[in-house]
Amino acid sequence: MTNTLNKSTIGASEAILVIEPGRTEKNYWSDLWRYRELFVILAWRDVSVRYKQTIIGILWAVIRPLLTMVVFTVIFGRIAKLPSDGQAPYALLVFAAMLPWTLFANALSESSNSLINNANLIGKVYFPRLIIPTATLVTAFIDFLISFVILLGMMLWYKFIPGWQFLYLPGFILLALLASLGPGLWITALNVKYRDFRYVIPFVVQFGLYVSPVGFSSNVIPEQWRLLYSLNPMVGVIDGFRWCLLGGNSPLYLPGFLLSLGIIAAFLYLGVTHFRKTEKTFADLI
Repeated sequence: MTNTLNKSTIGASEAILVIEPGRTEKNYWSDLWRYRELFVILAWRDVSVRYKQTIIGILWAVIRPLLTMVVFTVIFGRIAKLPSDGQAPYALLVFAAMLPWTLFANALSESSNSLINNANLIGKVYFPRLIIPTATLVTAFIDFLISFVILLGMMLWYKFIPGWQFLYLPGFILLALLASLGPGLWITALNVKYRDFRYVIPFVVQFGLYVSPVGFSSNVIPEQWRLLYSLNPMVGVIDGFRWCLLGGNSPLYLPGFLLSLGIIAAFLYLGVTHFRKTEKTFADLI
């Protein structure tokens, strides 16, 4: 059984709650559209309180990836002397990878804790719970846009103009968000029942930062291991970002990208499926 919200023209367009048996799936996905205003409200709330009562506020979205870029440039570029891609400056190579990684990490962290952070809302009213973790992606995207302005400034500083590949960048931004949403849905559902999963995410994010090609180019990976390395879905996303921004200096490894794309799709399917199976128990467990 499921609850669906149908609009009626009774009085001042009152909303009537209709209970229909045996139509769970159809009504659920249509309810996502009916509750689109709730999605906007939750997203705006998360954005407005993101840096509330902080000293430097939204500048945190710039400082964190910028400082990480400086550290990685010194360690991998100056000390380890790893090569860059083509003629691209090493700092630009790193920052072009920091943006999708930070977008992924922020979106994963926010979505994984979203149900716990909205426990009061879940226990009081019906709506598709899938709205809550997806709304948190907006906050991560806003942070990304702020940092992206810094990247454009760096490209102007180095007089590095992207080519036609830049047109594909929105697609890779979407891939980074989808890469975080699949695991995020799975973990946030587990987090409702097993609260210690909240401690897993910081470890996963920290570990993933070093095993992903953020501080170095994936071209340094031996050819026989590149396909296996691409089992990390963020490898294809990061390589795609660099390809869009650095063009021919950072060619896209197509077999690895297709493998990463398949992994992202599989995680998204499993995440949505598990979330839907456990969703009806959230109000009782939370």
